[in-house]
Amino acid sequence: MSSFSYTSYDAIGLAELIRAREVSPVELLEAAYARLEEVNPQLNAVIRTYETRARTEAGYVRPGEQPFAGVPLLLKDISQSLEGEILTSGSRLLKDHRALRNSNFVTRLRDAGFVIIGHTNTPEFGLKNITEPRLHGPSRNPWNTNHSPGGSSGGAAAAVASGIVPLAGASDGGGSIRIPASFSGLFGLKPTRGRTPVGPGVGRQWQGASIDFALSRTVRDSAALLDTLQVIQPEAAFHAPLFPGSYLADMNYPHQRKLKIAYTTDSPVGTPVSDDAKEVVFKLVRWLEEQGHHVEEKLSPVNGVRLMENYYMMNSGEMAAMISSMEHAMGRPLTSGDMEIESWVLAEAGKKVSAAEFVHSLAEWDVAAAQMSALFERYDFYVTPVNAFPAPKVGELTPHEEQIQHLMQISELDKLHQQQLIYEMFEPSLTYTPFTQLANLTGQPAMSVPLHLTPDGLPMGVQIMATKGREDWLLHLAGQLETSGLWIGMNGNPLFPA
Repeated sequence: MSSFSYTSYDAIGLAELIRAREVSPVELLEAAYARLEEVNPQLNAVIRTYETRARTEAGYVRPGEQPFAGVPLLLKDISQSLEGEILTSGSRLLKDHRALRNSNFVTRLRDAGFVIIGHTNTPEFGLKNITEPRLHGPSRNPWNTNHSPGGSSGGAAAAVASGIVPLAGASDGGGSIRIPASFSGLFGLKPTRGRTPVGPGVGRQWQGASIDFALSRTVRDSAALLDTLQVIQPEAAFHAPLFPGSYLADMNYPHQRKLKIAYTTDSPVGTPVSDDAKEVVFKLVRWLEEQGHHVEEKLSPVNGVRLMENYYMMNSGEMAAMISSMEHAMGRPLTSGDMEIESWVLAEAGKKVSAAEFVHSLAEWDVAAAQMSALFERYDFYVTPVNAFPAPKVGELTPHEEQIQHLMQISELDKLHQQQLIYEMFEPSLTYTPFTQLANLTGQPAMSVPLHLTPDGLPMGVQIMATKGREDWLLHLAGQLETSGLWIGMNGNPLFPA
């Protein structure tokens, strides 16, 4: 099978070829690794490969029983652990850390027949909307390698957008599926909180803000994967009722009524929004109106600045707890030299956050969730840009030495000024991506749909949110958009075959 024909298929298509015995799992592996060798030197999307292990596992897939039997898949180098293999979370502290067991998420993927071929690049501890860890170096965007594919699932996005795999494991704690999907011209769904497997031992990933799923080129791949992964997991902290139908099959059922949709192009934190970001929303609004749906402009009911302050307080508390655990395991104190500046600043600030403040902050998530629930009593969808600007250049959002020295003062500040410094530290990146965190803190499903190319040829997506549990509505709408003529697909991507 040639590299061109391999990249012409999505994951469902490849699985169908295997079931029809038109290609073998080993042939698919060879095609995936050939494509990886061709493009990864330019992209730095994949940081580790498991060719010997993958060849062995390819011999055990069951095409008649597993929906994705023999399909090559990449995992994200954080939370998606593969027994016996290194999992660094993008951190030098964990460069030699080997997973003791598969994560529950990975176990379900393997049960579905996927063959794991490697791990993709991610920023340290998944804290950024770009992927430029010191440990592995920056990942680059297949549409223009001077630009970032986003983060924190940036390596996954670059791998899918360049055709190494049709679908890759990703996670989303503040937009980390939707942001790289938008920057890289892909489909990115963040499911409802509690929908997909977590753990073992981490049932509250970022207090429920983070969820594992995937990035894909086609909507049907994400729909079929959600059919495979949705779960009621007894040990998990959060649960979503199982969807009784099939996400894949229900994509093709027409809506029985006209929809009511709200939208905004205003940044929830008062930062600028580019004309390109506004245009992608207006494209969708015009199309929805042409379909007979009712669309009206509506500002978010949630205080966006306060939402981000609560988000950063959670980040600081989580980092302080994680660093404390690592110090105990390593038997020594950790210093700023052990980690990147963002990790250090958050961990230092987290030491001064009281339990009461942390609980009060989480309670404000619930207020925001109630506000969004009230909004969805009136509207079926809420539409915003995914990102306010096209993908930044590689290195643009990485702090320079003067900024690092300023941030190093974090330990000398009182609690209030520490939290202010965190907001200041992340403000340049937040200016690029102020829209996505809302769905994480409220637990709602949201997706990025690729509908726009800038004059410079960079993709931009539009974000569509639904009420909890209505991934089926999102997937149905995405399926319609995929065939509407608005969908940009991979046309124009210089690293993808025409």
